Amino acid sequence: MDILVACDSFKESLTAEAVVQAIITGFSSIFPKARYHGYPMADGGEGTASLMARVLGGHLETRMVCGPLGLPVAAKFAVLDQGRTALIELAEAAGLAQVPPESRTPLFTTTQGVGEIMRAALDLGCRHLVLALGGSATCDGGAGLLQALGVSLRDLQGREIAQGGGPLGAVFSLHKEGLDPRLTECTIEILCDVTAPLLGETGAANVFGPQKGATPPMIPILNAALARLASLIEVHCGRDLSVLPGIGAAGGAGLGLVGLCGAQLVPGAEAIARLLGLEKMMPAMDLVITGEGRLDGQTAQGKAPQAVASLARASGKPVVAIAGTLGQGHEALYETGFGALFSSLDRPCSLEEAFNEAEPALQRCARNVAASLAIGRSFQAVQE
Repeated sequence: MDILVACDSFKESLTAEAVVQAIITGFSSIFPKARYHGYPMADGGEGTASLMARVLGGHLETRMVCGPLGLPVAAKFAVLDQGRTALIELAEAAGLAQVPPESRTPLFTTTQGVGEIMRAALDLGCRHLVLALGGSATCDGGAGLLQALGVSLRDLQGREIAQGGGPLGAVFSLHKEGLDPRLTECTIEILCDVTAPLLGETGAANVFGPQKGATPPMIPILNAALARLASLIEVHCGRDLSVLPGIGAAGGAGLGLVGLCGAQLVPGAEAIARLLGLEKMMPAMDLVITGEGRLDGQTAQGKAPQAVASLARASGKPVVAIAGTLGQGHEALYETGFGALFSSLDRPCSLEEAFNEAEPALQRCARNVAASLAIGRSFQAVQE
């Protein structure tokens, strides 16, 4: 029997690797002869690059690049697939965690360092670039990123604009002649799990700006700047990208890459599942187990367990999901590919106790799930 175990982390208690191992430990106490295929999952959030480097046998590269406030930071990115793929986290060079709370303002934070990481990946020969957008401190429409890649953004006097979402409002012209020509050889995927457009009430500045330190008076300034950049990019690509679902993620960081480089916005967990090769191995599996810290009505909106369940469903494979807790709306998941849902909490306890006992509780739950399956197999044999 072949069992695929592909799970995301239990936030604040267990890493994805620990979750996978705990489930395998519990299951193997009932099915010791089964062949287990363990794959820690992620959805493109912080830590994805390090995780994929470990799981896929890649390695991490480190470069000194421009940080969100213009100061140098050491940024890591993963090199995978024998050097063909680079997995880059925006948060490594433009992350909110890199900006002290008192200095958080998207008027001046920049994505320049993200473009510098991309250039470093190109220097290594990577031609498949995967950019994860989680945890950004920026709302510059990816202007800094574009400038680092050779695009010139100039004001009315023909001067290069300064970094940040505020100075972006002065942009008058865009010149892409200097864009790194190696990008024409690349496929670029942008991992995005929100549907926000660039502008307006549900856009980058209005929804995410306050999280990055934007005050109410800053919002219209940022919106005007983003609208100006979008209009210039539209001249070059012939499309109004401001209405594209997801283009508002990370302050519009992917705007120029989509418009000038042909980048694609893709759900993060789906892209990670593809990197792991889960779709190809599904036909050989007898059972699929997935999970994360909480399963609820939001799980179907691009979360890792849903990506796994969708692939399993397409191959006609049964799916069991184990979570720390089952939240509001989890019942709807029975319609999206999940065969059975379990919570690893087996007694009333405090949040602190749940975190501290997460691993043994998960092992017990996995063992009980496996035991139930074993009983079901025996019962079916008797019935037949």
